[in-house]
Amino acid sequence: MYHRVSKFVELSPGERLSIKVSGQPIVIFNIDGGVFAIDDACTHDDGPLGDWEVEDDQIICPRQGTRFDIRSGEVLSLPEVSDVPTYPPRVVDGVIGIDH
Repeated sequence: MYHRVSKFVELSPGERLSIKVSGQPIVIFNIDGGVFAIDDACTHDDGPLGDWEVEDDQIICPRQGTRFDIRSGEVLSLPEVSDVPTYPPRVVDGVIGIDH
């Protein structure tokens, strides 16, 4: 199901937006003008990814140093081994939406 979540102009490059869709916490990122959406929970301890440091297109866990690719949800470093679920975002008529 498609959910409208924000106007694209409200999410500037480098910014993120934490939302809930059907009770599921999701964080949406604008990385270099591209929009990406991932679960807002670490696969290790459910810590909020949206609060973590972002470097290029990676989000970095402050507790264990694990890196996840924001674009794909892929885990890029140990100690975590599970990818983060992603949701395909769309921008339609200037509004960001995700399929969830």
